[in-house]
Amino acid sequence: MQCSLKWLVLFSLFLLHHSTLAQQTNTLVFYNVENLFDTWNDPLTADEEFSPQGTKHWTSGRLTKKLQMLYKAIIAAGEGQFPCIIGLAEVENRWVVEQLIAQTPLRKVPYGIIHKDSPDPRGIDVALLYRKDLIKPIDFNFIPVGKVGKNGFQSRDILYLKAKLRDKQVHIFVNHWPSRSGGYTETVAKREIAATILRSQVNAIQLADPSSRIVIMGDFNAGPTERCILSILKAIAYPGDDDLNSLVNLSTMWGKTADGTLRNGGQWEIFDQIICAKNLLSDPTLQVQSSAKGICNYNFLLESDKTYLGSKPFRTYMGPTYHGGTSDHLPVKIQIYSSP
Repeated sequence: MQCSLKWLVLFSLFLLHHSTLAQQTNTLVFYNVENLFDTWNDPLTADEEFSPQGTKHWTSGRLTKKLQMLYKAIIAAGEGQFPCIIGLAEVENRWVVEQLIAQTPLRKVPYGIIHKDSPDPRGIDVALLYRKDLIKPIDFNFIPVGKVGKNGFQSRDILYLKAKLRDKQVHIFVNHWPSRSGGYTETVAKREIAATILRSQVNAIQLADPSSRIVIMGDFNAGPTERCILSILKAIAYPGDDDLNSLVNLSTMWGKTADGTLRNGGQWEIFDQIICAKNLLSDPTLQVQSSAKGICNYNFLLESDKTYLGSKPFRTYMGPTYHGGTSDHLPVKIQIYSSP
């Protein structure tokens, strides 16, 4: 009897070991990289300050330093591994994204780039890097965010990618919603328009296939409980409800392990969020690790807040003054386990 029990335990451990080996971890990162500009003046956008002669005295040396620091943050978010997806906000053009790869060890793996110049007046866009050895794009699109007529505006496009992640189909959205510049009350309607546009895209995907695996990442310039996120996008707090089609805001867990992703006036906020379809929390072949820490608040990305005490992101600029840090936002991440 004891011998049989011994063999049963050993066989169970054998199965567990091989199941773990078969399971693969895929890290998805989103990062608002704070004004990743080239050093040339684009006559079509308001980027004059980011040049050697501009008010910020932006030089190739400062750009190179920033690229190296961004790489360090990204590889730390990947826990020493190269993430399979890297969503970016506040990049000026495709060239600076190419330099992020070419001038850092990211060049060691085959990263593809998805990017398009958006109509943002300052010329900042979203972009997506994907590992060609793990991600096979099926289709991608850039969804306009804006309004014509009275109180019209143009903001950053929403980047959409349909792809196969290790042979499992996923839908990924990268966002950078309109900022609060000019005041919260004056700008809240713009973010609600962005939420309405994104929700319509999600509805269309789920109508075609209710079991679709959806991941939404971005800097929403709004917290998880604001109307645009909770009521319009309908991204509810973790663990969500019983509807497998619902969207679950994974960032609602992150406040337990970190203060936020950016800090204004001494107040931490979680504007950088990752949201997924509820089915990704239980999918046996492609499943979000819900217990993982999402905010990458590493010490080298922080500095002391001498005005409000505590810490804050170590940013590149303080107003017009070069500060030498990485970004005014912290990166966020999720890990998705895949199995055969």
